[in-house]
Amino acid sequence: MILENKLGITDQIELAKTEEQISKQKAKRLYDSGDIDKVEVGQFTGLAFIHAYLFEDIYPFAGKIRTVNIAKGNFRFASLMYLETSLKHIDAMPQGTFDEMIEKYVEMNIAHPFREGNGRATRIWLDLMLKHGIQHIIDWNQVDKEEYLSAMQRSVVKDIEIKALLKQALTNRIDDRSLFMKGIDVSYYYEGYSRFKTEEL
Repeated sequence: MILENKLGITDQIELAKTEEQISKQKAKRLYDSGDIDKVEVGQFTGLAFIHAYLFEDIYPFAGKIRTVNIAKGNFRFASLMYLETSLKHIDAMPQGTFDEMIEKYVEMNIAHPFREGNGRATRIWLDLMLKHGIQHIIDWNQVDKEEYLSAMQRSVVKDIEIKALLKQALTNRIDDRSLFMKGIDVSYYYEGYSRFKTEEL
């Protein structure tokens, strides 16, 4: 099924390619313009701002809470019935330590508030929490794709594995522009997008 889009694209491969190009350009602009500093750190409103920023030129649902139930493989993300309550609960969760931030990140992943693009927006959201809270971010180049995906899958039951994986990739290079751009590329690679390099767009 092709997602409804503002560009009138009806071919899945073309949509994926266009989505990657445009949203990576927007991720680059988010950083370079300083708009990233407008994000409400650790709150759903901040995540919605990031999501809208990345995808508003492509999807009419950018930054808006999904209106359908979604699943990946055998896992169903938060039911629509409980989604708004779940987001309020996540907003209220503490974010003072690394462990608390990862717990909040895991809960937001389970909520999966948007129709598409959740992982890519939420990884930026997590890095902003870490940057503001403990003056570190994740060097995503140090996080293996398969290990990350399997740890995230298991984090629904136990988050010890994802905490350990991300902790070993922490860096204090919080204002390193090239690290941010490479991080976007890795984040997209996790989701199967690797045609464009953010830095070159």
